[in-house]
Amino acid sequence: YEVVIPEKNEHARRDVKPAPETRPGTYVLQAGSYRNFADADRVRAQLALQGVESKVQKVTVDTDTWHRVRIGPITSLDELNRIRTRLRQADVDALVIRVGD
Repeated sequence: YEVVIPEKNEHARRDVKPAPETRPGTYVLQAGSYRNFADADRVRAQLALQGVESKVQKVTVDTDTWHRVRIGPITSLDELNRIRTRLRQADVDALVIRVGD
């Protein structure tokens, strides 16, 4: 699946703390998807400074190439929710993707 996330709106209000994930399974967190590898690599480096290991995944959707910044796979719910909290504290929005559904 490909999800296009619009640019951040400076006037939009952030959601209150999202509910922790409670369904056991394997998850991946996506911290962004960029057309330019350099942008994705910059986000990966920022995550590394927060102590979060991530990878840049290159994908082609139709004729467009995207570089996804992904964290995981994560199988522990405690670890997943801990990383989500750390990302929120660093003001990083991440998409939670359950693998295998």
